[in-house]
Amino acid sequence: MTASDELRLLPWSGPEGKPCYLSTDDRGGYMSRLADNIEAVQLGTAAELLGRAAETLDDEDADQEDVRRLAQDLTGALRDVLRVATSRGHLLAVNEPPSF
Repeated sequence: MTASDELRLLPWSGPEGKPCYLSTDDRGGYMSRLADNIEAVQLGTAAELLGRAAETLDDEDADQEDVRRLAQDLTGALRDVLRVATSRGHLLAVNEPPSF
């Protein structure tokens, strides 16, 4: 999944919120598959939250606590999706054929 000297940004943080990276060329390896599965879950969660956000914002009876909880959940989902996008964007740039 990575070029021989490139690292893959993983979809989770390490101790103290620091990024975690994977160094492997094996796309089918355990850690690569685990990262792929976690990314899929994170993207699915973000899609579900987007639907919930639309419902909550359309609900005139939604109270401040509902909106606050939604904002917290959306913030976490956005953080996850941004990490996935960063990781995949980096992989795309690494795997792009050179332009002549």
